[in-house]
Amino acid sequence: MQPFPHHYEVGASADAEGPVVLSHRGVASLESLSPVEFGGPGGTWSPEALLVAAVADCFILTFRAVAKASQLEWASLGVEAEGTLERRERVTAFTAFRLRARLVVAAGVDAEAARAALERAEHGCLVSNSLKAPVELEPEIAFAG
Repeated sequence: MQPFPHHYEVGASADAEGPVVLSHRGVASLESLSPVEFGGPGGTWSPEALLVAAVADCFILTFRAVAKASQLEWASLGVEAEGTLERRERVTAFTAFRLRARLVVAAGVDAEAARAALERAEHGCLVSNSLKAPVELEPEIAFAG
């Protein structure tokens, strides 16, 4: 890992109509539009969906690091993420995030150790830690085979 601080540069550009094009050095561009809930056409990523996806993505990547450090053997991790957007006191903001995480481990793995690793990942996720809204983890442990 590189020393802190880290800096992440992203570009965004758009015409008067159509998608916003997001760019980041060395990766494919991504298009974004307003979601259906805000009158957008749907069918593409929106800033709201990207934020919820970032929470889920960071959780999985953090879990990988936690599992490796804990020497926890696992086969797969699936996450369904939900963000709740509300308007309170004339401010629209995400007020909660829910992660439904299904971790598949090998037979013989201690389920409590697996659950603890999921909880450490949720507490260690830098994206979640950067948000005002709380993140609720609903873990499920399943055994392969």
